[in-house]
Amino acid sequence: MTQKLPFVLFLALLLVCCKSQKPKVTYTSENLKIIPLTENSFIHVSYLQTDSFGKVACNGLVYMNGNEAVVVDTPVDAEVSEELIRWITETRQTTITAVVANHFHDDCVGGLEAFHQKGIPSYGNELTLELAEKEGNHIPQNGFTETLEMPVGNGKIIHRFIGEGHTRDNIVSYVPEDQLLFGGCLVKEMNASEGYLGDANVSEWSTTALRVKNAFPELKIVIPGHGSHGGTELLDYTAQLFKEP
Repeated sequence: MTQKLPFVLFLALLLVCCKSQKPKVTYTSENLKIIPLTENSFIHVSYLQTDSFGKVACNGLVYMNGNEAVVVDTPVDAEVSEELIRWITETRQTTITAVVANHFHDDCVGGLEAFHQKGIPSYGNELTLELAEKEGNHIPQNGFTETLEMPVGNGKIIHRFIGEGHTRDNIVSYVPEDQLLFGGCLVKEMNASEGYLGDANVSEWSTTALRVKNAFPELKIVIPGHGSHGGTELLDYTAQLFKEP
């Protein structure tokens, strides 16, 4: 019996490890998934139907601290945004103080109207406001140029324009408490393709990705606009993907 014990312990440990690698989901429906990364930071995932890439899963961020929350990127439309708002305000009993657009595309601003109808102020890079208007997309109410620091409960979230890449206006959002960065579509998941380049600055993309990494030396968690989160290797991969020969 004692000879079998180490093997039994090995199987138990393997089972625990396998379970720990499976992504946790705190909320799921047909149109929305919410994945906890830390006690206060969550990825929200909604789904955009595109002509070129089919049905695409789109990531956003919810950061909560105390009784306040900031959302980065809306879900893809007003209906799913209302679902996310209900989860934050009713299920989590938390007040949304702001919603911030990573850039001007639909997968960032498609649900802004739902937030505006609730009196939740929206923010974006000044260039995001300009490009969203030209594109005919929903427009954030408030603009900033380089950096916007928002208090959230006893914590904060920092939104910063560091350089062009996926678009001319793309920003990143950093949560110091969790050493977590939401990079949006500026950051690619591991082994991803280049994706949509219609509004990209490909010549600057690699440099911008490395600048982001250098700007946040304590960074541990990186969330791309689409696909699985990881660490700073996502920034390295993105830089390599768009590195000019």
